[in-house]
Amino acid sequence: MTLNLSQYTKEFRYNLRLAFPVIIGLLGHTFVQLVDNIMVGQLGTAELAAVSLGNSFFFVAMSLGIGFSTAITPLIAETDGAKDVIGGRNVFIHGLLLCFSLGVFLTLGVILSKPLLFQMGQPEEVVELAYPYLQWVAISLIPLVFFQGFKQFSEGLSHTRPAMYATLLGNIVNVILNYFLIFGFWIFPKMGVEGAAIGSLFARCSMLLFMAFYVRFSPHFSNYVRKISFKKPQWSLFQKIINLGFPSALQMFFEVIFFTAAIWLSGFLGKNEQAANQIALNLSSMTFMFAMGLGVTAMIRVGNQKGKNDFFKLREVAHSIFVLIFIFDVLFCLLFLLLHNLLPWIYLDGSNVLEFADVNEVVQIASTLLIVSAFFQISDGLQAVVLGALRGLQDVNIPAWITFFSYGIFGFPIAYYLGIYTDLATTGIWIGLLSGLSSSALLLFIRFRYLTNNLILN
Repeated sequence: MTLNLSQYTKEFRYNLRLAFPVIIGLLGHTFVQLVDNIMVGQLGTAELAAVSLGNSFFFVAMSLGIGFSTAITPLIAETDGAKDVIGGRNVFIHGLLLCFSLGVFLTLGVILSKPLLFQMGQPEEVVELAYPYLQWVAISLIPLVFFQGFKQFSEGLSHTRPAMYATLLGNIVNVILNYFLIFGFWIFPKMGVEGAAIGSLFARCSMLLFMAFYVRFSPHFSNYVRKISFKKPQWSLFQKIINLGFPSALQMFFEVIFFTAAIWLSGFLGKNEQAANQIALNLSSMTFMFAMGLGVTAMIRVGNQKGKNDFFKLREVAHSIFVLIFIFDVLFCLLFLLLHNLLPWIYLDGSNVLEFADVNEVVQIASTLLIVSAFFQISDGLQAVVLGALRGLQDVNIPAWITFFSYGIFGFPIAYYLGIYTDLATTGIWIGLLSGLSSSALLLFIRFRYLTNNLILN
């Protein structure tokens, strides 16, 4: 046992070196939402609930874009492991074209779906505020998904820092513009919730520009970009990326729609329940970025070993990342349990006399949700990292069905019944989330063990 554990822990240093820039970059994406939530939360609980409702549409579309773009990373990692620069260049070009096209398509889809806000049984005050917010964040999908094309390419070559730098820049832009546009500073009008969305749009544009220039002029990528020419597209390569990207997008879509359903269900219960759900969800998203970062690391390293056909090392590397995320998530679980009464106050202004009763109710609900969230840290983290390892193996179809079953068939009915038909209310919704994530983690791990056993034996 000691020998096996040492085989895993010796990989920790390299895993963390790859993962931390990704984690910081992903935290940057979440920090954009955190800043929006904190600043908008100072305006009132209805405004915070509006951001939650608007983002529920945005996150569904974003999950498809980001999920699809993840196909680029294992393909690039495989060509890197095989020392195939020409193949990597072709994946890069075709991946960028697909990401840009998908960004435009998703933007149009979200804009056209805006009238659905009025048909969902949500509080009228919240819907009126969410409508203009959704317009601007929908447009931001174009630069965001295009940025993902550059990011996944860079990470596939094990260069995880550029996306981190881009995201840090985006956060600086977002914080400054949010302050100017939400509250009306200097020559800027006070735009409230809509100002937060415009700030996010410009932040994502700045991330795209930084990443494009970095890839173009950095010597790390010179072999891939210096001989780029617009030739006849390889439709077989488009098809390969789509075949890998579409199920990956579905995997992420199923998880995001699962959490989005929690937003909608909490909206049926009232604006305070929806605001509390948003607080707990945003805090959980912050810790989940560690799992996402290690999931990217698993995808890169498993893809490299697949390119080298070293399947013993492949499984050893993957297991080391599984152990690492388990350690992180146990720490997060303890953190949420210890601070569940304090963390919600980050988002709300307790000195606002007019909102005092609503604020206290939101804090009380959110603190209870954080206790449930503490317990699903482990299953949520494990399922994300195992899913990354399976993407590195380019196994995406069966995992897509696993996530559909776990979230749609198993977890959602539990969330719906406990949330709507029992006194558990929002807490019941989150118990359903815990159930679906636990099912996903177990079944995905079984799938990974099955595949790697076959690869090693054959």
